[in-house]
Amino acid sequence: MAVYRLSAEPVFPDPELAEPDGLLAMGGDLSTLRLLNAYRRGIFPWYGEGDPILWWSPDPRLVLDPRSISISKSLARTLKKNALRITLDTAFEEVITCCASSLRRGRPGTWIVPQMRAAYLQLHRAGCAHSVEAWQDGCLAGGLYGVSLGRAFFGESMFARQPDASKVCLAWLAALLRAWEFDFIDCQVTTPHLLRMGAVEIERTVFLARLRHALQAPDRTGPWRLPPDISPLMQD
Repeated sequence: MAVYRLSAEPVFPDPELAEPDGLLAMGGDLSTLRLLNAYRRGIFPWYGEGDPILWWSPDPRLVLDPRSISISKSLARTLKKNALRITLDTAFEEVITCCASSLRRGRPGTWIVPQMRAAYLQLHRAGCAHSVEAWQDGCLAGGLYGVSLGRAFFGESMFARQPDASKVCLAWLAALLRAWEFDFIDCQVTTPHLLRMGAVEIERTVFLARLRHALQAPDRTGPWRLPPDISPLMQD
């Protein structure tokens, strides 16, 4: 197999042609059209400062069913206290900036380079990228962001300044996506933290089939808001 070099056209090779580590292609750009085409094919960008743009489709793929999220006893206690105020899409830029200052995906430094931040801010303005924010005493305590297409949510990154703040955001996101009958949250890369919260690894072939099904539903674009009648502790 070989790593493909992308042309100026916003198209991608078959994700099943990725290298064993998941690397599929390099080059191209981070235009909104190319990014949305990538997500629709189960591909995402991930690279470091000074590197070319790298595109990935790992096998296995980590996914979380919003109906199967695991809430630990300690997290349930935190949620019941309601000490954190949860909002959606009110501080996207601040959330992605805070995520960029955190270490992610096993690399030194950050993979959310300025070019990536600008691209996802544009996705947010287009109504396709969304954030969940947790506030304490008027300050941002934690958050997460990702991309939504059809009934799929592609989680990109999360951060916490207070204990459990990012987990609280994920619990509220799962509650919202349950209410909207989303099929899955794509967690992309396996971490012990996400495994403990109920995420599971599936084969890429299975993931791509589930993605095709999820994309048959219309996109939920525009600013997201929490409905008043959902709870992160509610289980279907």
